[in-house]
Amino acid sequence: MRGHSQGLALALLATGAAAQFLPGPADLITKEGYAGINVRYKEVPTGICELDPNVKSYSGYADVAENQHIFWWFFEARNQDPTDAPLTVWINGGPGSSSMIGLFQELGPCGVGPDMKPFNNPYSWTNASNMLFIDEPTMVGFSYSIPIPGYQDDSGYIIQLPNNTCPDYAENFGTCGTYSKPDLALTANSTQGAAPNMWKTLQGFMGAFPQYSRAGFSFTTESYGGHYGPVFNEYFVEQNKKNLPGAHKIDLENVLIGNGWFDPLVQYQAYYNYSVYPGNTYDYDPYNDTVKAEWYNNLYGAGNCVDMTKQCYSDGRNSICSRADDFCYNKVEYLYDLYSGRDEYDMRYLIPDPFPYSYYVEYLNTPEVQAAIGAYQNFSESSSTVSNSFGNTGDDDRESGTIEAVRKLLKAGVQVMLYYGDADFNCNWLGGQVIADMVSAPGYSTAGFVNITTSDDIVHGQVRQSGLFSFLRIYESGHEVPFYQPLAALEIFERALKQVDIATGKQKICDDKGYKTKGTPVSEFREGNGTMQMEVTPKNATYNTALNAPDPTPTWTAGQKVKRGPNKRELRKPGRPRKIWGGKRPA
Repeated sequence: MRGHSQGLALALLATGAAAQFLPGPADLITKEGYAGINVRYKEVPTGICELDPNVKSYSGYADVAENQHIFWWFFEARNQDPTDAPLTVWINGGPGSSSMIGLFQELGPCGVGPDMKPFNNPYSWTNASNMLFIDEPTMVGFSYSIPIPGYQDDSGYIIQLPNNTCPDYAENFGTCGTYSKPDLALTANSTQGAAPNMWKTLQGFMGAFPQYSRAGFSFTTESYGGHYGPVFNEYFVEQNKKNLPGAHKIDLENVLIGNGWFDPLVQYQAYYNYSVYPGNTYDYDPYNDTVKAEWYNNLYGAGNCVDMTKQCYSDGRNSICSRADDFCYNKVEYLYDLYSGRDEYDMRYLIPDPFPYSYYVEYLNTPEVQAAIGAYQNFSESSSTVSNSFGNTGDDDRESGTIEAVRKLLKAGVQVMLYYGDADFNCNWLGGQVIADMVSAPGYSTAGFVNITTSDDIVHGQVRQSGLFSFLRIYESGHEVPFYQPLAALEIFERALKQVDIATGKQKICDDKGYKTKGTPVSEFREGNGTMQMEVTPKNATYNTALNAPDPTPTWTAGQKVKRGPNKRELRKPGRPRKIWGGKRPA
């Protein structure tokens, strides 16, 4: 779901593109990492993403189980000796969304324009840390199980072909190529079930590249990362305690979660809160009384969303949780799509929304790039197989111990930051604010919101912090905060790594165990409708981070080839009547 978002992202090969069957790379180097995990990798040439020839990049696979191979892409820190720099992992959510979303749309060293060429990102998080992007679990992005010739149809199904040829019935979809065998037994079906292979991937990488793992470890994620981040890192901490022979102790220092999906019972209610009462801070309320009454009943009426989710919590059966989540999506979350026509991930825009840029999807499906990174399969933003696997267990409707896991991380001395772009409906900040209160970090109940100061002297948001726990509201930002507010995102990341106060970056938290912000109990700023877009934004538009709106004149050259996937970065779950841009709907 939400950033979790996910859903069924039909990020296919461009319609009408020639069939592309990958032979599989023959130039990968193999090393055994920690815990006996083999890693296969290659150095990525300058210009594929990182444009600085003095900064190295590697990509490859961790062989975490038979027929389960997790793709990773590593970038050295830019502004310091990478052997002395911290190591930070980034994963996207879904479940089933590729972390290439974060790399190319948000915080990696590059983005891709409509000319299919990478451009430098001056606000890359590699400015402050070594960065490791991981496609997880198996079958997400470039991670693969058993490579097969096949095609992907309009419903997102991977259909195997007898050989590396594209028959007429498949060619109509324009998606013939190499995919993972869609075997649900070869991927995870729950948050807890995905944790071990993430740990194994880190063990493999850290053992193969110990020079990049010397100065502390941070874990960053977003959206369904509200599940992944707490649960995965709690698992890492527990693994450390076991002193497993041959395994490496992961020196976890920080966990940062952007627009996270934590407790569904809270966050389904937050859809109503954000849309109807008390409403969003952009003064947008297009809904009549009939719609509002329908929304309220679908959520709180007897036997409806809240009751179904409570039953999921108490009963736990897969069928009950899956049905609850389907109902809550269709009858609570989807009402926003149905009645507003706006982007769930940035309410300021009508759909289709061209931001963040999706050109990278086509770029990653070019033979030159796939050869450069050693890919075994074609790229999709989201795996329908993984989405289905998690959907079958109703994982999205479970709290999964996320709140308690955050508490355990804090008790273990790990810093936890929750940051939310406030234009995101999908994993909105009103729900996140409730989650932050539920964590009940020591001193947080008496902390208050204060402005975040940054080097550009612009207030991009507010923070409420007590010790190593903080909640941030970022203004004028959709779901993918580092795209919309890149300078602020980089600077709060840098402060987290140094464990200084998030508001100013001047006070070392470990020097003041009782540190907390003193301000208003709620964040009161209202943007108003100045950046609300009342017409569909042109597909070749560019985003101006000074205006917090589209450039009046796009900088992409007029007439340039503009091929897009169905736009959304981490769409939603399979099998739901969610609109897929271009008019297609999943089965």
